[in-house]
Amino acid sequence: MEAMGAVKHTELGAFLRSRRERIRPADVGLPAGPRRRVPGLRREEVAQLAGASVDYYNELERGAGSQPSEQMIAALARALRLTVDERDYLYRLADRPVPVQGGAASHVHPGMLDLLGRMTSTPAQVITDLHVTLVQNPPAVALLGDQSGFRGPRASFVHRWFTEPDARHLYPEADHERQSRSFVADLRAAAARRDAKDAEAGSMIRTLLDVSPEFAALWAEHDVAFRRSDRKRLNHPTLGPIEVNCLHLFSEDGRQRLLWFTPAVGTDSAGLLELLAVVGTQEVVVESAVSSPTRTSRSSPTRRG
Repeated sequence: MEAMGAVKHTELGAFLRSRRERIRPADVGLPAGPRRRVPGLRREEVAQLAGASVDYYNELERGAGSQPSEQMIAALARALRLTVDERDYLYRLADRPVPVQGGAASHVHPGMLDLLGRMTSTPAQVITDLHVTLVQNPPAVALLGDQSGFRGPRASFVHRWFTEPDARHLYPEADHERQSRSFVADLRAAAARRDAKDAEAGSMIRTLLDVSPEFAALWAEHDVAFRRSDRKRLNHPTLGPIEVNCLHLFSEDGRQRLLWFTPAVGTDSAGLLELLAVVGTQEVVVESAVSSPTRTSRSSPTRRG
């Protein structure tokens, strides 16, 4: 058993190295640089893209590292632009269960991931149809907080909206009723598009019906409407209210959405969004154990497996 584990770790390292060497820096939004000796990415670049330390990633490629977590595997799969088959293979090499589609470790649609990588100054993120955040660019983290730490049912912002009062701090109180109605109508549309026996959507709806009278009352109204675009006000803990247009791009099967945020015309939001690049993520990080934004001195989190 131990020998088999060592073999798998060696294969995992070799596989990571082979995928790293095939990616051009431009594919992930990095400059080629004048002194690049190899056509692929450097180890430190993969580590940066995956949110890991360079030493930890080096250990993985050498086949000497500890078993990577499911969160780290998902991050590596995205950093290395793996296909669905390659991602599943990576999970099996790490002796981790392959995640079901729709959860926080879902494989991000390649086209959406490519577009996200090109949006360097516009807040953007990819979410599932159940509002689970899969990946954010740095401006989105600065605007909305880091959503990567939530697990289980809490990974869905809709679940947190109806079960955790602190989740609503993102929006002004005057907008809460409208947002609640929009979330419920969107969830009904998303659940209907899925198979009737879909366990993930069904479990989420049953839970919210049990624990949230507000959700139950709105669900009984049978409103249905996908959120395709929206003008909304967001509460930033440092910069205050920011009014933005939120635009949605849907994947072919409707399971994933690319959201990007632009300044609302007639407001001072353009300047505030530019200021976010200066503020960065140092003032806004949402910890996995807490639902409301908290201040921290970190500019970017480092994850280990």
